Amino acid sequence: MDNRTHTIETWDKVAELYQSKFMSLDAYNHGYDLFSSLLQPGGASILEIGCGPGNITSQLLARRPDVKVTATDVAPSMIELAKINNPAATCFVMDCKDILNISPGFQGIVCGFCMPYLSKEESVKFFADCTQLLTSNGIVYLSLIEGDYESSGFETSSCGRYHMFVHYYSETFIRQCFHENGFEILHFERLVFERPGKPPSSELIWIVQKIK
Repeated sequence: MDNRTHTIETWDKVAELYQSKFMSLDAYNHGYDLFSSLLQPGGASILEIGCGPGNITSQLLARRPDVKVTATDVAPSMIELAKINNPAATCFVMDCKDILNISPGFQGIVCGFCMPYLSKEESVKFFADCTQLLTSNGIVYLSLIEGDYESSGFETSSCGRYHMFVHYYSETFIRQCFHENGFEILHFERLVFERPGKPPSSELIWIVQKIK
C-alpha cells in the first residue's frame, strides 16, 4: 500500500475523532471572517476541497448564509458527517486531484489543510487546477503546515493509534506557486501551536485573489 492510499484510509477511520476536535475550534476564525467578507453578495458559489466533517463549511455558512457551498473530500466517512453538519451544502466524495471534473465558475475556493497530503508535484498541479475553476477575481483560502519538505513523512495521531503521511511546505515555495498562477496575496498569517512533548507546529494561512 502506498503512502497516499494508507493516509486516505486512515482519514476515513478518524472522521468522528476529527469532528470532535475541530468542529468548534476558533483558532482560525480571523481567516474565516476575512475570506467571508471578501465574497460577493448575493449567493457566491464556493468550492471547499478536503472539507473533512464540514467544520469550515459550517463556519462560512454561519457568516454568509447566502453563499452556495460545494464541499468535497476523499474520505466517505468525512462526507457523511459533512452532509449531517451542513444540510444546506452540496457534499460528495472526490479526490482533490480530480477537481477539474467539476464545472468551473466558483467565486471562492477553500482548502483547509488538504495540501499536507499532497506531494510537491501534486500541489503544483493543484494550484493550476484551482486557477481554472475560479472566476475572474476569485478568492482562495489556504492553510497548511510549515516546514522543510524533506522532513515530510509519517506522523502519529494524538491518540497514538493512527499514522498519516504529512508533507511540509515553506513560505517561499507557496509564494512562488501563487505568483506562477496569477494570484495576489491579500492576507498572510503564521499560527504557532504548542504540542506536549513535541516541537511547536507552525501553520500558514493565506487568502489570495486571482488577478489573471
